[in-house]
Amino acid sequence: MSPVNTDTSFIENRAPNIAVQFRDRVNKSPDGEAYRYPAADGEPWLSLTWKETGDRVEKLAAGLLFLGIQSEQRVGIASGTRVEWILADLAVMCAGGATTTVYPSTMAEDVAYILSDSECHVVFAEDAEQVAKLKSHRTELPHLEKVVVFDGPSDGDWVIGLDELSALGEKHLAENPEAVSQAIEAIGPEHLATLIYTSGTTGRPKGVRLRHSSWTYEGASIQAQQILDENDLQFLWLPMAHSFGKVLLSTQLACGFATAVDGRVDKIIENLAIVKPTFMGAAPRIFEKAHARIVTMQASEGGAKEKIFLAAFKVGRQVDALKREGKSVPLTLRLQHALFDRLVFSKIRDRFGGRVRFFISGAAALNRDIAEWFHAAGILILEGYGLTESSAGSFVNHPDHYKFGTVGPVVPGSRVRLGEGDEIQIAGPGIMDGYHNLPDETARTLTEDGWLRTGDKGALDSDGFLTITGRIKELFKTSGGKYIAPPAIEAKFKAVCPYASQFMVFGNERNYCVALVTLDPDAMVGWAEENGLGGKSYEEIVSDARTREMVSGYVDTLNGQLNRWETIKKFEILDHDLSVESGELTPSMKVKRNVVENNYSVMIDKLYA
Repeated sequence: MSPVNTDTSFIENRAPNIAVQFRDRVNKSPDGEAYRYPAADGEPWLSLTWKETGDRVEKLAAGLLFLGIQSEQRVGIASGTRVEWILADLAVMCAGGATTTVYPSTMAEDVAYILSDSECHVVFAEDAEQVAKLKSHRTELPHLEKVVVFDGPSDGDWVIGLDELSALGEKHLAENPEAVSQAIEAIGPEHLATLIYTSGTTGRPKGVRLRHSSWTYEGASIQAQQILDENDLQFLWLPMAHSFGKVLLSTQLACGFATAVDGRVDKIIENLAIVKPTFMGAAPRIFEKAHARIVTMQASEGGAKEKIFLAAFKVGRQVDALKREGKSVPLTLRLQHALFDRLVFSKIRDRFGGRVRFFISGAAALNRDIAEWFHAAGILILEGYGLTESSAGSFVNHPDHYKFGTVGPVVPGSRVRLGEGDEIQIAGPGIMDGYHNLPDETARTLTEDGWLRTGDKGALDSDGFLTITGRIKELFKTSGGKYIAPPAIEAKFKAVCPYASQFMVFGNERNYCVALVTLDPDAMVGWAEENGLGGKSYEEIVSDARTREMVSGYVDTLNGQLNRWETIKKFEILDHDLSVESGELTPSMKVKRNVVENNYSVMIDKLYA
């Protein structure tokens, strides 16, 4: 494995702001493909060159200037992931404004809070549903002067369409040809570019203030590591209101690859086969579901096919382990592997388009067993780590230099140290200015010498690779004095049980650990058919004794991998999966542990009766 490039000269040589970074990319690759997006189901995908993107963005930016957007004034985007989101964001950057991101699933009350707290003057809204949220709280939004809707009717006054904004911009450019160029030149590296409101696990969301220089640094740091270039093709489905999605945009501007965009989560696997990307970023849940789907499908077929499948992965893991240890693979094993690659592994790779060089996993911890399983099939998942407060990308494994179970070394130009209690602390150009309107919260999160307190525990090895060992606030101590890190146990269960959706461990100040389990509705349909429960409702399936027996077997398997004090003594299966709509998951699919514990406190107490 070759060492990672640690040259930091790119920091001084990078673009002064995102708008210049975008303009430079348009000038460098005018005829190259920038974005690809679906026209309609069953229809060919449409495409935009960088020149076409530049022209559309300039008109939208001029339209924002016509509406009166000034330097660092906030412009909201309340929409799912789609090409219009990206065009709107780039237009805000080129007009000198600052994007405030809003998940489309956010409740109307929280949308009003975010837009009011950020003092948004204009909001891009995806459709009539998002517009309705704004109208229902209009009296709480005194700064909001105009709504621009992607899909849906305009009223010719407060709500206008995207094409109408573009037409306003075209008119403004006819009278002021240099308007956008002048706005771009006036943007300083320290100017506010983005306000991302972290959903958190409790309380009101906090607005993270990120500068232009933070995003240009993130993109340039990936470019400097030579991980991606103009020949790559990204598939982007991640929520753009999340920093993980946003950092991939700045990476694209720096590296110049094309991006295929479609935020429909239920279309990911189908789209991968169509788009055939070379890489994709995703949260671990996507890999968990793909792993579970493949494993359960093979198990349902049984017979010779399942035997071949299991034998293939036994050989694949052996070969993979030898290669990663730098050892030679015996001839017999090589021949077996070549056969299984043709029969099994190539078909798995084809599910993801057949051209993937690597996936990037972030936003939560990836189970090592799942990463190694994919690698045995010839699919590399590079785990990374960062927070919204650090512009998302602070650590990442390199395609030529990676270690499973770690999130890689700190990216060039940033620094890491372990503080009290092994808390991971980060410094560098990507660190936020602070929380919007929350000086006390900012003081608690940033040290006096400018380091970000992450709240995560970690360990660094001799090569500088970071392992996340737990979340400080999520650690609990049993009544026997043993510390437990729930996320590590929860990730192990998802690796052994292909039907699991969520597995939540509790036991603070108790004498043993218990768990609440939710099962994946899609995966359980097939299992139910095979176990005499076909046609039953989800609630009937998960409450059946046969389901409990199945889960119990996987809990026993899990317990065999744990220390005695970590083992799960009792569990309960919930009659529904957790969701964003129920308030038990954040929009980035993280469990709101405190909410779940409070909602099911009676159930948890009964497990200790």
